[in-house]
Amino acid sequence: MRVGVAGLNAAGKGEVVRLLERRGFYPASLSDVIREELARDSLEPTRENMIERGSRLRERFGPAVLAERVQRKLPDDRNHVIDSIRHPAEVEALRAAGAFLLLWVDASPRVRFERSRARGRGGDALTFEDFEAVQARELGSAEPAAQQLLAVKALADETVSNDGTLAELEQKLGEVLRDKLFFRDRPSWDEYFMSIARVVSSRSNCIKRKVGAVIARDRRIISTGYNGTPRGVRNCNEGGCPRCSGAAESGTRLDECLCSHAEENAITQSAYHGVTVRGGTIYTTFCPCLTCTKMIINAGLDEVVYDAHFPLGDVSIALLREAGVKIRQSG
Repeated sequence: MRVGVAGLNAAGKGEVVRLLERRGFYPASLSDVIREELARDSLEPTRENMIERGSRLRERFGPAVLAERVQRKLPDDRNHVIDSIRHPAEVEALRAAGAFLLLWVDASPRVRFERSRARGRGGDALTFEDFEAVQARELGSAEPAAQQLLAVKALADETVSNDGTLAELEQKLGEVLRDKLFFRDRPSWDEYFMSIARVVSSRSNCIKRKVGAVIARDRRIISTGYNGTPRGVRNCNEGGCPRCSGAAESGTRLDECLCSHAEENAITQSAYHGVTVRGGTIYTTFCPCLTCTKMIINAGLDEVVYDAHFPLGDVSIALLREAGVKIRQSG
């Protein structure tokens, strides 16, 4: 779950972030990208420097650069609250990455000015007139790389008014979250097992193609396998397979290949550990070859789910269907 927080200066965005932190959200800030850039140049992170450097980064790398850099660092296994969103392209980039709720935190100009003075942050305006002048620069600009807060406000899913006390803000935020709280849909069982098969394939030492397979029964993984040379034999990527090290064309010199296939290894691993695969489903990143197909049938597997089609897979598919083994392509 990702919640974005945007608003004008001293509206209370930081308080909203802290309230969400207390509810298990991990904080991330687009401003951190700018601070890192300023620190690299030995510049203080004053408000003026932050605004100027943010505009320069957007101009050089695109208006969504801050969101894109932060988004790449966010793990998928936790909730995040993201603040310092100041450009509509940043909102679009965050929404493109999955479910995203944007909150706009609002407060009257006078309240925000008094808060700004009370916190005494370096570079903040000392008069109400200067405060409004800085705000006018942030609201919008003809420069596409400058801050565009009015455009961000127009994209907000919810507005939270913060003219009152912290307790009132917390109550309003709780009401919004009760109405808008959402969770990403869990992956289907096919997506779940196939994603694991892709990770398994990364262990392959074959220099021609990396393939992974997972055997599941009753929605439990009982075996995995990836393609490579047999146990105790020099790895394919170390020259252990003459066909692969000779850069043979696809479909040729198969009699020289010493690599066991992913499906073959998943089945033999089960046998090695004395675990039956009968009645299970094998998930494989490629449609099985004819040899693996015969092993799948004779091992008693009920179903084959594959990701990518294998050039020589039509015969395998026909044989599986004739043997009564279900086969389908994922996705």
